[in-house]
Amino acid sequence: ARHAGADGNVIALVGERGREVREFLERDLGDGLRRSVVVVVTSDQPALLRIKGAMVALTIAEYFREQGQDALLMMDSLTRVAMAQREIGLAAGEPPTTKGYPPSVFALLPRLLERIGTTTRGSSTGLFAVLVEADDMNEPISDAARSVLDGHIVLSRRMAQRGLYPAVDVLGSVSRVMPEVVSSEHLAAANEIRRVLAVYAESEDVINLGAYVAGSNPHVDEAIARVPAIEDFIRQRPEEASSWEETAAALSGLRARGAETEAVPADPGAAHAPAASRPPAALAWESELAREGLVTDAGGSTEEVESGAQA
Repeated sequence: ARHAGADGNVIALVGERGREVREFLERDLGDGLRRSVVVVVTSDQPALLRIKGAMVALTIAEYFREQGQDALLMMDSLTRVAMAQREIGLAAGEPPTTKGYPPSVFALLPRLLERIGTTTRGSSTGLFAVLVEADDMNEPISDAARSVLDGHIVLSRRMAQRGLYPAVDVLGSVSRVMPEVVSSEHLAAANEIRRVLAVYAESEDVINLGAYVAGSNPHVDEAIARVPAIEDFIRQRPEEASSWEETAAALSGLRARGAETEAVPADPGAAHAPAASRPPAALAWESELAREGLVTDAGGSTEEVESGAQA
């Protein structure tokens, strides 16, 4: 809200705690309040008011769009709106369906989300927070929202526990319109970063245990070398601001540095490193194999040890 390039912001706080409202307005939003309209319906308000608050925010964003402006709508949260409609539907006698949500909830969501978009006069872009139960990304509300919206940004509890903020799970996040709105160079750089993160994620447990031997897989070696720089790129403090041009240039720079890393040949002696330089977990692993009658070769494979002599 503070650093967006939109002409104006419309912020809907639906079902939030009353204590958080003043903190958000004075501390978080700050100077951004000057070009923002904030609609607040706290959690203690009736369910009808919570739904009306979401409708009012969408109407204000549509007004700015019809005035030829680019509006940015942010709603926290879409789940609270769905819960308000569930309360109304159950009170009206509707049968509960998936996770206790009546059919009217799934009819309401498209009516809200389809009002966001671009016209010949202006545009309105929506960012809707969705709370998921038990970290289940396929629970009913998030699943229904994904079917209507153009993409989703997944926030990872695991990344937040590591102190990586914003805790955006790049591999779990998808934009269906990205190929249409960015350059081919930007798209190639983003796909390259996703590839490196995917390779690292597949081998992360082995790497953390110290069981991975450098030189065994060049793709994993590359990922280990590049992931720290990628995480530095993702990390950002709330007061920091980066323009679109700066972010795209930094992404291209990450890709260029990755190409330099690939050009450096791997050390062929890395797999034969002396015991003093091997990770403790790897040494313990090899000792266990030896006790079980197995030894490891340079490639990490195992061979049985015959009694009295090595095979």
